[in-house]
Amino acid sequence: MLNAYGAVTWGQFFVYQGFNERIGWMHTSGGGDVIDEYAETVTERDGRFFYRYGAGERALKAVDITLPYKGADGAMASKVVRVYYSHHGPIVREADGKWLAVRLMNQPRKALTQSFIRTKARNYAAFHKAMELRTNSSNNTVYADADGNIAYFHGNFIPVRDSRFDWRQPVDGSDPATEWRGLHAVKDTITLFNPPNGWIQNTNNWPFSAAGKYSPRARDYPAYMSMNPENPRGIHAVRVLQDQRDFTIDSLIASAYDNALPAFEPLLPKLFAAWDELAEGDPLKPALAAQVAALRGWDTRYALDSVATSLAVFWAQDMAASFGPSAKSAKMLVLDYMETRLTARERLLALQRASDKLAADFGQWQTPWGEINRFQRLTGDVVQPFDDSKPSLPVAFASANWGSLAAYGMTTPAKTKRIYGERGNSFVAAVEFGPRLKARSILAGGQSGDPASPHFADQAEMYARGEFKEVLFYPEDVERNLERKYHPGQ
Repeated sequence: MLNAYGAVTWGQFFVYQGFNERIGWMHTSGGGDVIDEYAETVTERDGRFFYRYGAGERALKAVDITLPYKGADGAMASKVVRVYYSHHGPIVREADGKWLAVRLMNQPRKALTQSFIRTKARNYAAFHKAMELRTNSSNNTVYADADGNIAYFHGNFIPVRDSRFDWRQPVDGSDPATEWRGLHAVKDTITLFNPPNGWIQNTNNWPFSAAGKYSPRARDYPAYMSMNPENPRGIHAVRVLQDQRDFTIDSLIASAYDNALPAFEPLLPKLFAAWDELAEGDPLKPALAAQVAALRGWDTRYALDSVATSLAVFWAQDMAASFGPSAKSAKMLVLDYMETRLTARERLLALQRASDKLAADFGQWQTPWGEINRFQRLTGDVVQPFDDSKPSLPVAFASANWGSLAAYGMTTPAKTKRIYGERGNSFVAAVEFGPRLKARSILAGGQSGDPASPHFADQAEMYARGEFKEVLFYPEDVERNLERKYHPGQ
């Protein structure tokens, strides 16, 4: 019998992140480099394709795949696609005259086994045994249990490779030195177990701040084991955790909703300096005086009634959109580019554009954050048809891009003036293990995807406030709160 609570995603039949009575697991993204591209040198002879390998050649394997599809008239049709494979994997694209083959973890049954048996583990030894299957190729894992153990695994499926090569780029498929040499053992990957500080954090960032000064050191591992950099959310998490002791569920939730936005700390002083240095006759001086004053008086913390939060976010969004392509060309993170590469005038003009957009969209740039940042769930669609004319709820927390621990952001192209969250905290839980498990959780909106259900949006107001509900984990708790009872087959 499976007795676990948590979130399931993408049609999975196992609990992706959650807990049973004895252990809990949480997954974050951005572990090691687990997918590689091989540039194959291909030639054609007599209608067949060959690729260079070592001192010789090998034939590409050709496979015809029938793809069924529904035509414009609604009738089913099919198309045959020929796929070519080198021993590295399927050919997926062409670049610079080379055919690119992709190599990745391809053991679905073993991966499903690992994903399921971890939900039934009762202690660290059993959980570690599941991790030893080494088929989690997309996640980092944060672990805790009733015995008082905490642990962190940065990735899980990590191929052994020659560190001389830059595995972020396609490697030469004809060179045998680029072959994978098996998988790293779990003990050889970036892990933590019971660090002396008593806490572990990860925010889809690097693992080298996961436990403050007790974190793993980058120099001890191949570069391909950790590909993501630090991020403002990780910096924020360490600040919140490093001086805390003896957490309760209430204090843990409060810490998780600390409202600082540390991404603005290095950006704002440069904006202020740019304005201060303007000549008195420069028209930007009076045009931006009130905006700069509002930002100088801001504590870099979000709040529903904060005008400065709105202005700062729109300013940062403008810079990210305007200079994102340049940052990409420079192979820099956009936040680093915004901090180090922009001229004083570019920063000021971005603030002017942000002010103008706020005024155009909301009537004035002095618009409180809660009027702009909203929660809305109108239909059961995965992609919501957001609509400024329909009811919505104010949400104080902001995008993880700016360091918000309670992450809330919009990434699809905006068709509205308001910001409607669709990315960030969707399922959140705080768990206390002991003789009897205690837990609280919250969902974005509600458990049901049916707009007619009373549970379609019954958690929405609590979610927007950062308020959690009690988890009904034990059978007797569920029985006391039953709305209806169902048994398969009845």
